Amino acid sequence: MIYLDSAATTLQKPKTVARAMKRAVSTLASPGRGGHLSSMLAARTAYECRELAARLFNVPDPANIVLTSSATHGLNIAINSLARRASRGGAAIVSGYEHNSVMRPLRAAGIETVIARSALFEPEDLLRAFEREFERGRVAFAVLNHVSNVFGYIQPAERVAELCRARGVPLIIDASQSAGSVQIDMLSLGAEFIAMPGHKGLYGPQGTGLLLCRGPADGVLGIMQGGTGSDSASDLMPAFLPDALEAGTHNMPGIAGLSEGIKFVLSRGEAGILEHARGLIAEAARGLAELPGVRVFGGSGENRAGVLSFRLEHTECEAAAEELSRRGFAVRAGLHCAPEAHRTAGTFETGTVRLSVSAYNTARELRALVSAVSEMARKSQ
Repeated sequence: MIYLDSAATTLQKPKTVARAMKRAVSTLASPGRGGHLSSMLAARTAYECRELAARLFNVPDPANIVLTSSATHGLNIAINSLARRASRGGAAIVSGYEHNSVMRPLRAAGIETVIARSALFEPEDLLRAFEREFERGRVAFAVLNHVSNVFGYIQPAERVAELCRARGVPLIIDASQSAGSVQIDMLSLGAEFIAMPGHKGLYGPQGTGLLLCRGPADGVLGIMQGGTGSDSASDLMPAFLPDALEAGTHNMPGIAGLSEGIKFVLSRGEAGILEHARGLIAEAARGLAELPGVRVFGGSGENRAGVLSFRLEHTECEAAAEELSRRGFAVRAGLHCAPEAHRTAGTFETGTVRLSVSAYNTARELRALVSAVSEMARKSQ
Protein backbone atom coordinates (compact mmCIF):
# COMPACT_ATOMS: atom_id res chain seq x y z
CA MET A 1 0.00 0.00 0.00
CA ILE A 2 1.17 3.53 -0.82
CA TYR A 3 0.00 5.61 2.12
CA LEU A 4 -1.09 9.14 1.16
CA ASP A 5 -3.35 10.05 4.09
CA SER A 6 -0.93 11.68 6.53
CA ALA A 7 -3.26 14.67 6.98
CA ALA A 8 -5.42 12.23 8.97
CA THR A 9 -2.52 10.54 10.73
CA THR A 10 1.06 9.74 9.84
CA LEU A 11 1.02 5.95 9.66
CA GLN A 12 4.75 5.59 9.12
CA LYS A 13 6.58 6.64 12.30
CA PRO A 14 10.20 6.62 13.42
CA LYS A 15 10.96 3.19 14.92
CA THR A 16 11.93 4.88 18.17
CA VAL A 17 8.28 5.87 18.73
CA ALA A 18 7.03 2.29 19.06
CA ARG A 19 10.07 1.27 21.13
CA ALA A 20 9.48 4.12 23.59
CA MET A 21 5.81 3.24 23.91
CA LYS A 22 6.59 -0.41 24.57
CA ARG A 23 9.08 0.52 27.31
CA ALA A 24 6.60 2.93 28.86
CA VAL A 25 3.90 0.28 29.27
CA SER A 26 6.11 -1.71 31.64
CA THR A 27 8.16 1.03 33.30
CA LEU A 28 6.13 4.23 33.68
CA ALA A 29 3.45 4.75 36.33
CA SER A 30 1.45 7.95 36.89
CA PRO A 31 3.47 11.18 37.17
CA GLY A 32 2.93 13.16 40.36
CA ARG A 33 1.14 10.27 42.06
CA GLY A 34 3.99 8.85 44.11
CA GLY A 35 7.60 9.14 45.24
CA HIS A 36 8.60 5.75 43.87
CA LEU A 37 10.86 5.22 40.89
CA SER A 38 8.16 4.42 38.29
CA SER A 39 6.21 7.55 39.15
CA MET A 40 9.30 9.74 39.09
CA LEU A 41 10.37 8.28 35.74
CA ALA A 42 6.92 9.11 34.38
CA ALA A 43 7.18 12.69 35.64
CA ARG A 44 10.59 13.02 34.03
CA THR A 45 9.26 11.64 30.73
CA ALA A 46 6.31 14.04 30.72
CA TYR A 47 8.57 16.99 31.46
CA GLU A 48 11.00 15.95 28.74
CA CYS A 49 8.11 16.00 26.25
CA ARG A 50 7.26 19.55 27.32
CA GLU A 51 10.91 20.61 27.06
CA LEU A 52 11.24 19.18 23.54
CA ALA A 53 8.06 20.91 22.44
CA ALA A 54 9.21 24.18 24.05
CA ARG A 55 12.41 23.98 22.01
CA LEU A 56 10.58 23.22 18.77
CA PHE A 57 7.93 25.95 19.16
CA ASN A 58 9.94 28.56 21.12
CA VAL A 59 7.79 28.47 24.24
CA PRO A 60 9.69 30.22 27.08
CA ASP A 61 8.26 28.07 29.89
CA PRO A 62 7.66 24.31 29.34
CA ALA A 63 4.95 24.49 32.04
CA ASN A 64 2.81 26.41 29.53
CA ILE A 65 2.66 23.33 27.32
CA VAL A 66 -0.39 21.24 28.18
CA LEU A 67 -0.47 17.56 27.23
CA THR A 68 -3.81 16.82 25.58
CA SER A 69 -5.43 13.86 23.85
CA SER A 70 -5.71 15.63 20.48
CA ALA A 71 -5.86 19.00 18.75
CA THR A 72 -9.64 18.83 19.19
CA HIS A 73 -9.18 18.57 22.96
CA GLY A 74 -6.89 21.59 22.97
CA LEU A 75 -9.17 23.65 20.71
CA ASN A 76 -12.13 22.98 22.97
CA ILE A 77 -10.17 24.27 25.97
CA ALA A 78 -8.98 27.33 24.07
CA ILE A 79 -12.34 28.24 22.54
CA ASN A 80 -14.29 27.73 25.75
CA SER A 81 -11.76 29.81 27.68
CA LEU A 82 -11.97 32.78 25.32
CA ALA A 83 -15.73 32.48 24.83
CA ARG A 84 -16.20 32.76 28.58
CA ARG A 85 -14.13 35.94 28.63
CA ALA A 86 -15.98 37.49 25.67
CA SER A 87 -18.20 40.43 26.46
CA ARG A 88 -21.86 40.32 25.47
CA GLY A 89 -22.22 41.09 21.77
CA GLY A 90 -18.66 40.03 21.01
CA ALA A 91 -18.05 37.66 18.11
CA ALA A 92 -15.40 35.13 17.14
CA ILE A 93 -13.85 35.71 13.72
CA VAL A 94 -12.54 32.75 11.73
CA SER A 95 -11.18 32.13 8.25
CA GLY A 96 -13.08 30.31 5.54
CA TYR A 97 -10.92 27.18 5.92
CA GLU A 98 -11.79 26.08 9.45
CA HIS A 99 -12.24 22.47 10.55
CA ASN A 100 -15.22 21.19 12.53
CA SER A 101 -12.89 21.01 15.54
CA VAL A 102 -13.18 24.80 15.54
CA MET A 103 -16.69 25.39 14.20
CA ARG A 104 -18.51 22.92 16.45
CA PRO A 105 -16.98 24.13 19.77
CA LEU A 106 -17.77 27.71 18.73
CA ARG A 107 -21.39 26.80 18.09
CA ALA A 108 -21.60 24.84 21.35
CA ALA A 109 -20.16 27.81 23.26
CA GLY A 110 -23.02 29.95 21.93
CA ILE A 111 -20.81 32.73 20.62
CA GLU A 112 -21.58 34.47 17.34
CA THR A 113 -19.14 33.34 14.66
CA VAL A 114 -18.17 35.54 11.73
CA ILE A 115 -16.45 33.90 8.77
CA ALA A 116 -13.91 36.17 7.05
CA ARG A 117 -14.55 34.62 3.66
CA SER A 118 -11.86 35.47 1.11
CA ALA A 119 -10.94 34.67 -2.47
CA LEU A 120 -9.55 31.15 -2.81
CA PHE A 121 -5.86 30.88 -1.83
CA GLU A 122 -5.44 34.68 -1.68
CA PRO A 123 -3.64 35.72 1.53
CA GLU A 124 -3.99 39.46 0.90
CA ASP A 125 -7.74 39.09 0.51
CA LEU A 126 -7.90 37.13 3.78
CA LEU A 127 -6.09 39.94 5.59
CA ARG A 128 -8.51 42.51 4.16
CA ALA A 129 -11.45 40.36 5.29
CA PHE A 130 -10.05 40.22 8.84
CA GLU A 131 -9.42 43.96 8.85
CA ARG A 132 -13.02 44.67 7.78
CA GLU A 133 -14.33 42.68 10.74
CA PHE A 134 -11.91 44.34 13.14
CA GLU A 135 -13.09 47.76 11.98
CA ARG A 136 -16.63 46.86 13.03
CA GLY A 137 -15.27 46.68 16.57
CA ARG A 138 -17.09 43.60 17.83
CA VAL A 139 -14.42 40.89 17.59
CA ALA A 140 -13.85 39.16 20.94
CA PHE A 141 -11.25 36.73 19.63
CA ALA A 142 -10.02 35.15 16.40
CA VAL A 143 -9.31 31.57 15.33
CA LEU A 144 -7.08 30.74 12.37
CA ASN A 145 -6.47 27.45 10.60
CA HIS A 146 -2.72 27.61 9.92
CA VAL A 147 -2.77 25.08 7.06
CA SER A 148 -5.93 23.84 5.37
CA ASN A 149 -6.43 20.13 5.92
CA VAL A 150 -8.29 20.00 2.59
CA PHE A 151 -6.02 21.99 0.29
CA GLY A 152 -2.64 22.29 2.00
CA TYR A 153 -2.90 26.07 1.74
CA ILE A 154 -0.67 27.86 4.25
CA GLN A 155 -2.48 30.86 5.66
CA PRO A 156 -0.58 34.03 6.68
CA ALA A 157 -0.55 33.28 10.41
CA GLU A 158 2.22 35.76 11.23
CA ARG A 159 0.37 38.64 9.57
CA VAL A 160 -2.99 37.73 11.09
CA ALA A 161 -1.27 37.52 14.49
CA GLU A 162 0.17 41.00 13.89
CA LEU A 163 -3.31 42.36 13.14
CA CYS A 164 -4.66 40.75 16.31
CA ARG A 165 -1.85 42.08 18.50
CA ALA A 166 -2.32 45.61 17.17
CA ARG A 167 -5.98 45.51 18.21
CA GLY A 168 -5.61 43.53 21.44
CA VAL A 169 -7.62 40.61 20.03
CA PRO A 170 -6.70 37.17 21.43
CA LEU A 171 -5.82 34.62 18.73
CA ILE A 172 -6.14 30.84 18.67
CA ILE A 173 -4.12 29.00 16.02
CA ASP A 174 -5.17 25.55 14.84
CA ALA A 175 -1.81 23.99 13.95
CA SER A 176 -3.19 20.55 13.14
CA GLN A 177 -1.60 20.47 9.69
CA SER A 178 1.35 22.77 10.28
CA ALA A 179 3.02 21.54 13.47
CA GLY A 180 6.18 19.67 12.55
CA SER A 181 6.67 21.18 9.10
CA VAL A 182 5.71 24.88 9.02
CA GLN A 183 7.69 26.90 11.56
CA ILE A 184 5.68 27.97 14.61
CA ASP A 185 7.23 30.49 16.99
CA MET A 186 4.94 30.93 20.00
CA LEU A 187 6.87 33.91 21.37
CA SER A 188 6.90 35.75 18.06
CA LEU A 189 3.26 35.05 17.21
CA GLY A 190 1.95 36.07 20.61
CA ALA A 191 -1.10 33.84 20.14
CA GLU A 192 -3.19 33.12 23.20
CA PHE A 193 -3.32 29.41 22.37
CA ILE A 194 -1.87 27.12 19.71
CA ALA A 195 -3.40 23.64 19.49
CA MET A 196 -1.94 20.65 17.65
CA PRO A 197 -2.19 16.86 17.47
CA GLY A 198 0.68 14.54 18.22
CA HIS A 199 -0.23 11.94 15.62
CA LYS A 200 0.24 13.95 12.42
CA GLY A 201 3.28 16.09 11.65
CA LEU A 202 4.87 15.40 15.03
CA TYR A 203 4.98 11.65 14.21
CA GLY A 204 3.67 10.61 17.60
CA PRO A 205 0.88 8.11 18.35
CA GLN A 206 -2.86 8.71 18.26
CA GLY A 207 -4.36 9.97 21.50
CA THR A 208 -1.72 12.66 21.99
CA GLY A 209 -1.65 16.42 21.45
CA LEU A 210 -0.29 19.71 22.73
CA LEU A 211 -1.86 23.01 23.72
CA LEU A 212 0.59 25.89 23.87
CA CYS A 213 -0.66 28.56 26.29
CA ARG A 214 0.65 32.13 26.25
CA GLY A 215 -0.19 33.10 29.79
CA PRO A 216 -0.86 31.71 33.25
CA ALA A 217 -3.84 29.56 34.21
CA ASP A 218 -5.93 32.54 35.28
CA GLY A 219 -8.83 32.79 32.85
CA VAL A 220 -8.25 29.36 31.30
CA LEU A 221 -11.27 27.09 31.40
CA GLY A 222 -10.58 23.40 31.68
CA ILE A 223 -13.19 21.08 30.24
CA MET A 224 -12.37 18.35 32.79
CA GLN A 225 -12.04 18.46 36.55
CA GLY A 226 -10.33 15.83 38.65
CA GLY A 227 -7.15 14.57 40.22
CA THR A 228 -3.77 16.03 39.31
CA GLY A 229 -1.51 14.81 42.10
CA SER A 230 -1.04 18.45 43.16
CA ASP A 231 -2.95 20.69 45.59
CA SER A 232 -4.94 17.63 46.62
CA ALA A 233 -6.48 19.26 49.71
CA SER A 234 -8.54 21.60 47.53
CA ASP A 235 -11.79 20.66 45.80
CA LEU A 236 -10.89 23.10 43.02
CA MET A 237 -8.45 22.52 40.17
CA PRO A 238 -4.93 23.88 40.75
CA ALA A 239 -4.54 27.50 39.68
CA PHE A 240 -1.32 26.93 37.74
CA LEU A 241 -0.27 25.37 34.44
CA PRO A 242 -0.08 22.70 33.29
CA ASP A 243 -1.96 21.05 36.19
CA ALA A 244 -5.02 23.29 35.78
CA LEU A 245 -5.71 21.60 32.42
CA GLU A 246 -4.44 18.06 33.00
CA ALA A 247 -7.04 16.31 35.16
CA GLY A 248 -6.80 12.53 35.32
CA THR A 249 -4.15 9.97 34.52
CA HIS A 250 -1.71 10.81 31.75
CA ASN A 251 -1.30 8.72 28.61
CA MET A 252 2.31 7.88 29.41
CA PRO A 253 2.93 5.44 26.52
CA GLY A 254 1.56 8.09 24.16
CA ILE A 255 3.64 10.87 25.74
CA ALA A 256 6.80 8.74 25.56
CA GLY A 257 6.10 8.07 21.89
CA LEU A 258 5.35 11.73 21.20
CA SER A 259 8.70 12.74 22.67
CA GLU A 260 10.44 10.50 20.15
CA GLY A 261 8.34 11.93 17.33
CA ILE A 262 9.34 15.47 18.30
CA LYS A 263 12.99 14.40 18.44
CA PHE A 264 12.59 13.12 14.86
CA VAL A 265 11.23 16.51 13.74
CA LEU A 266 14.03 18.35 15.54
CA SER A 267 16.65 16.12 13.92
CA ARG A 268 15.21 16.49 10.41
CA GLY A 269 14.32 20.15 10.77
CA GLU A 270 10.94 21.65 9.95
CA ALA A 271 12.31 23.39 6.87
CA GLY A 272 13.66 20.14 5.43
CA ILE A 273 10.41 18.29 6.10
CA LEU A 274 8.38 21.06 4.46
CA GLU A 275 10.68 21.27 1.44
CA HIS A 276 10.35 17.51 0.91
CA ALA A 277 6.55 17.65 1.17
CA ARG A 278 6.31 20.67 -1.14
CA GLY A 279 8.40 18.95 -3.77
CA LEU A 280 6.19 15.86 -3.74
CA ILE A 281 2.93 17.82 -3.80
CA ALA A 282 4.18 20.15 -6.55
CA GLU A 283 5.06 17.16 -8.73
CA ALA A 284 1.68 15.54 -8.08
CA ALA A 285 -0.14 18.83 -8.79
CA ARG A 286 1.64 19.28 -12.11
CA GLY A 287 0.93 15.72 -13.18
CA LEU A 288 -2.73 15.75 -12.16
CA ALA A 289 -3.38 19.19 -13.71
CA GLU A 290 -2.28 17.87 -17.10
CA LEU A 291 -4.91 15.12 -17.10
CA PRO A 292 -8.17 15.70 -18.97
CA GLY A 293 -11.20 15.99 -16.70
CA VAL A 294 -9.13 16.45 -13.52
CA ARG A 295 -9.26 19.66 -11.47
CA VAL A 296 -6.63 20.33 -8.84
CA PHE A 297 -7.08 22.46 -5.69
CA GLY A 298 -4.19 23.57 -3.51
CA GLY A 299 -1.80 26.26 -2.47
CA SER A 300 1.23 27.12 -4.55
CA GLY A 301 4.82 28.19 -3.98
CA GLU A 302 5.44 29.33 -0.40
CA ASN A 303 1.74 28.89 0.37
CA ARG A 304 1.85 25.14 -0.28
CA ALA A 305 2.22 22.39 2.34
CA GLY A 306 1.97 18.61 2.09
CA VAL A 307 -1.72 18.31 1.18
CA LEU A 308 -3.56 18.46 -2.16
CA SER A 309 -7.15 17.93 -3.33
CA PHE A 310 -8.51 17.02 -6.75
CA ARG A 311 -11.70 16.02 -8.52
CA LEU A 312 -12.40 13.81 -11.52
CA GLU A 313 -15.04 15.38 -13.70
CA HIS A 314 -17.10 12.25 -14.34
CA THR A 315 -16.45 10.29 -11.14
CA GLU A 316 -17.78 10.85 -7.62
CA CYS A 317 -15.00 11.45 -5.14
CA GLU A 318 -15.88 8.49 -2.93
CA ALA A 319 -15.88 6.18 -5.96
CA ALA A 320 -12.52 7.55 -7.08
CA ALA A 321 -11.01 6.97 -3.63
CA GLU A 322 -12.38 3.42 -3.55
CA GLU A 323 -10.87 2.70 -6.95
CA LEU A 324 -7.53 4.11 -5.83
CA SER A 325 -7.72 1.92 -2.73
CA ARG A 326 -8.20 -1.13 -4.95
CA ARG A 327 -5.11 -0.04 -6.84
CA GLY A 328 -3.10 0.16 -3.60
CA PHE A 329 -3.33 3.85 -2.67
CA ALA A 330 -4.61 5.15 0.67
CA VAL A 331 -6.29 8.55 0.12
CA ARG A 332 -9.38 10.21 1.55
CA ALA A 333 -12.55 11.50 -0.10
CA GLY A 334 -15.45 13.72 0.97
CA LEU A 335 -15.60 16.94 2.97
CA HIS A 336 -12.72 16.01 5.31
CA CYS A 337 -14.53 17.44 8.37
CA ALA A 338 -14.09 20.93 6.93
CA PRO A 339 -17.28 22.02 5.15
CA GLU A 340 -16.34 25.70 5.40
CA ALA A 341 -13.20 25.07 3.35
CA HIS A 342 -15.31 23.45 0.66
CA ARG A 343 -17.78 26.34 0.68
CA THR A 344 -14.82 28.66 0.13
CA ALA A 345 -13.60 26.56 -2.80
CA GLY A 346 -17.03 25.83 -4.28
CA THR A 347 -16.65 22.08 -3.73
CA PHE A 348 -19.22 21.66 -0.96
CA GLU A 349 -21.63 19.71 -3.15
CA THR A 350 -19.01 17.29 -4.47
CA GLY A 351 -16.18 17.12 -1.97
CA THR A 352 -12.69 16.24 -3.16
CA VAL A 353 -10.18 13.42 -3.19
CA ARG A 354 -7.34 14.35 -0.87
CA LEU A 355 -3.78 13.12 -0.89
CA SER A 356 -1.28 14.08 1.80
CA VAL A 357 2.35 13.16 2.35
CA SER A 358 4.87 12.74 5.13
CA ALA A 359 8.64 12.60 5.41
CA TYR A 360 8.47 8.93 4.41
CA ASN A 361 6.83 9.34 1.00
CA THR A 362 8.82 9.36 -2.24
CA ALA A 363 8.54 10.97 -5.66
CA ARG A 364 8.12 7.51 -7.16
CA GLU A 365 4.97 6.97 -5.08
CA LEU A 366 3.44 10.25 -6.24
CA ARG A 367 4.23 9.46 -9.88
CA ALA A 368 2.49 6.11 -9.44
CA LEU A 369 -0.57 7.90 -8.06
CA VAL A 370 -0.69 10.28 -11.03
CA SER A 371 -0.40 7.32 -13.40
CA ALA A 372 -3.30 5.55 -11.69
CA VAL A 373 -5.50 8.66 -11.82
CA SER A 374 -4.58 9.07 -15.49
CA GLU A 375 -5.90 5.58 -16.25
CA MET A 376 -9.07 6.28 -14.27
CA ALA A 377 -9.62 9.60 -16.06
CA ARG A 378 -9.30 7.97 -19.49
CA LYS A 379 -11.82 5.28 -18.59
CA SER A 380 -14.32 7.82 -17.24
CA GLN A 381 -14.40 9.93 -20.43
